[in-house]
Amino acid sequence: MPSFDTVLEADLVKVKNAVENTAKEIGTRFDFKGTSASIELKDKEIILIGDSDFQLEQITDVLRNKLTKAAVDVRFLDVGKVEKIGGDKVKQVAKVRNGIESELAKKIQTLIKGSKVKVQASIQEEKVRVTGAKRDDLQSAMALIRAENNDFPLSFNNFRD
Repeated sequence: MPSFDTVLEADLVKVKNAVENTAKEIGTRFDFKGTSASIELKDKEIILIGDSDFQLEQITDVLRNKLTKAAVDVRFLDVGKVEKIGGDKVKQVAKVRNGIESELAKKIQTLIKGSKVKVQASIQEEKVRVTGAKRDDLQSAMALIRAENNDFPLSFNNFRD
């Protein structure tokens, strides 16, 4: 029975390289000299530290540019709120999304069930497996998922015929 998996996975190696390149640029840029501007990657969280909200926005812009150059979709970032830490410094945490959340998985499953395509969708951990009798049905299910979900950079893998 033909099937494929719908996944939400960022290339963490490319994300790490983008964060390191951003840190390098922060160290060499004139407008960041003498400030506490920094960026680091811990597990799947990118921690941005700066002196002001404006500086955090600049660091985020540099990070987005580096991610785009590394061919990583910026929609993988889930940017949190700006928090004040000691003194006049501010901190922001951006999580790298990996794995489909249960709410999105249910939305994809109901979307497929509501369509006229003869396929079945099942939620398996952090992915949605779609199975069907014909390859053409699976391809139309892929097109349907792509058309409906613009908020998340979903990809399809493990295509079996």
